[in-house]
Amino acid sequence: MPAARAYHHGNLREALLESALALIGEGGPAGCTLREVARRAGVSHNAPYRHFRDKEELLAEVAAQGFEELTRSMQEAARKHKGSLARLRSSGLAYVDFALRRPQHFTVMFDAPMARGDAASNAASDAGARAFKTLVGFVKDCQAEGQLPPGDPLPIALMAWSLVHGIAKLAVAGRFPGWTKTKTLRFTGFAIDAKFRGGNPG
Repeated sequence: MPAARAYHHGNLREALLESALALIGEGGPAGCTLREVARRAGVSHNAPYRHFRDKEELLAEVAAQGFEELTRSMQEAARKHKGSLARLRSSGLAYVDFALRRPQHFTVMFDAPMARGDAASNAASDAGARAFKTLVGFVKDCQAEGQLPPGDPLPIALMAWSLVHGIAKLAVAGRFPGWTKTKTLRFTGFAIDAKFRGGNPG
């Protein structure tokens, strides 16, 4: 197995995370157990405890990875544009694109319970906060350029997030039958434009 070979080269943590992602893809976070993760990675059932206290800690690491990649994706997409509204739009497209590229991460990020307050779940929470802060920054830029109404950026950011998150969830759940990734992203762009065209989010 590829994961087992990775372990024998000293990459046990990466092998376990890869196995966990495969299991999540098959049965969601509930179907992921440390024993099965170990079996898939080709290691003993005690091996995962060298890196993860329990299943929740492993899932928290998956979530943190996902939020970090999501933030990078939004920032990289935005850097390709000069106008603030175009940057906000591109970050929304990047959000949906990320969900389609990383459905296992996306599911864990928003569907797996991780509210224990330990270091791993705190790291995931902090990474999620940075992703949202990135979105708020794009909204503030739009406000500064007069593309969106002035005032508290939080409601506008929450509205923008709700829009793209809803599309992402529906797409990952297969609720757009027969739609390709291209068609889903085209619809995302249409929805963002319909909501924010003319600088009026109402």
